[in-house]
Amino acid sequence: MDFVDYYKILGIDKTASEKDIKNAYRKLARKYHPDLNPNDQAAKSKFQQINEANEVLSDAVKRKKYDQHGEDWKHAEEYEKARQNQQQTSGSRSANFSGGQPSDSQFSDFFESMFGGGFGGAGQSRQTKYRGDDFNAEIKLQLLDAYETHKQTLSVNGKNIRITIPAGIENGQTIKITGHGGAGLNGGPNGDLYITFSVVNDARFKRLGKDLYRTIQLDIFTAILGGKLTVETLNGKVKLTVNPETQNATKIKLKGKGFPVYKQEGQFGDLYITFSIKIPTNLSDKQRELFTELAKIQPL
Repeated sequence: MDFVDYYKILGIDKTASEKDIKNAYRKLARKYHPDLNPNDQAAKSKFQQINEANEVLSDAVKRKKYDQHGEDWKHAEEYEKARQNQQQTSGSRSANFSGGQPSDSQFSDFFESMFGGGFGGAGQSRQTKYRGDDFNAEIKLQLLDAYETHKQTLSVNGKNIRITIPAGIENGQTIKITGHGGAGLNGGPNGDLYITFSVVNDARFKRLGKDLYRTIQLDIFTAILGGKLTVETLNGKVKLTVNPETQNATKIKLKGKGFPVYKQEGQFGDLYITFSIKIPTNLSDKQRELFTELAKIQPL
């Protein structure tokens, strides 16, 4: 895969703080969220890049590797091991150095051992190391599945891989499983597995980021007189008090009853409920008479 400048994707510089990264990610993720850009492949691709950039830069260890090794950051550990092995080998052959310094050919051996070439003594053949292919997979989740952290097994290239899916995973979000792609050649590293999640909205709820939205029908009598109402959320039922003279399209917020925030334990969004007042039909003669009398007293 081509090198991607994660700082450029999030629109920040290399001195950005953890808070700067988080704010930039939230702003862009909302702008390019698939739910807000249906059937827009460019927005979907941008959303995946934003998630990948955030996954790396929000992790202090990954960010350090990225800053130090640039496009080769994914192989930082391999390069470091190769460098250490080469230093040990060079130490054992120090008698061959001219003036205590390694020769150009020995430097060449070192870089070949790090960046793809085989390493050996004079007369030994060198084989280029090739990194394995990256694999892509898609997992479809129901909204309730994405609400809780859970484990799931998937089969990739004939192998079963058990992964943990964190609560709050976004629709269209891509995560990387290191080393579970195609096998490398000639001792080269394996590729990675990229999993994109498709989260289906529940028939009752619409999700936008960490917030949930739901429309509930309210009968005209409760709307006028007020009353009690029991509402289902994704983690249980709650009782609401409906104020008298509630108007159609009135919105209320249930704080903390939304969706869990990805990888932020104990943090939840809000649930926004919109009341839709249902006008009664098939009135009886008595009901129609009462409404007529009411209209004479005070027009609604």
